[in-house]
Amino acid sequence: MELGGKSPNIVFEDCNFAQAVVGAMSGIFAASGQACVAGSRLLVQNSIKDLFVDQLVSMVALARIGDPNARENSIGPLATPEQYQKVLRYIDIAKSEGARCVLGGEPVRDLPGGQFVKPTVFVDVTNDMRIAQEEVFGPVLSVIGFDDEADAVRIANDVIYGLAAGVWTTDISRALRVSKALRAGTVWINTYRAMSFNLPFGGIKQSGLGRENGIEAVREFLETKSVWVSTAAGAPAKTVSANAQSQVVSKN
Repeated sequence: MELGGKSPNIVFEDCNFAQAVVGAMSGIFAASGQACVAGSRLLVQNSIKDLFVDQLVSMVALARIGDPNARENSIGPLATPEQYQKVLRYIDIAKSEGARCVLGGEPVRDLPGGQFVKPTVFVDVTNDMRIAQEEVFGPVLSVIGFDDEADAVRIANDVIYGLAAGVWTTDISRALRVSKALRAGTVWINTYRAMSFNLPFGGIKQSGLGRENGIEAVREFLETKSVWVSTAAGAPAKTVSANAQSQVVSKN
């Protein structure tokens, strides 16, 4: 059972800058943000945050909005009228809480269908805001600054969810340390949204339980039997003897 989350996409100052910008954009705006693993919280080290946001906004502003069946479009509609209204409500909530909208933040009114929301980027977001804590499930990105590695991990884990996370850094030691510290079922390093039937997928905390894909998914369909065998001669079935030897046999 997988229940989505507020996945942190963490960008360190030593990242491959261009690669991380593209990863941050695709991490949230693919499928118009309607993805369980969407990197809806973008955590960027403060030393590069302003420049990173400028580059990200410039790139996202070029995205074409419209019919997702048309190859030239990259942002489609929200799935239902109810979800469309929910996303707009969260945009209003973010503004009321003090987050600053630097891109989008409003519906697209001149397209047929009427359920399009412009790709939206909020800065000046703190992790206690509702926009950072609650699932929006739309094209809305919250940018949160951090100072160092410990600060990034603290902010990333400070949610009730734990489905996925991303780490962008050229320091492999840092990448492995942070990946280990993150409370998430899947962590991507210098990529995002990669999937394979070979690797288990699922969440922790309130992002669900169980796993799909990989051998872990197979085990979900197995029943384990335990068989106890006493080798003590003449011993009653429930008698514990100091000289008795036992075996436990577990079989799927």
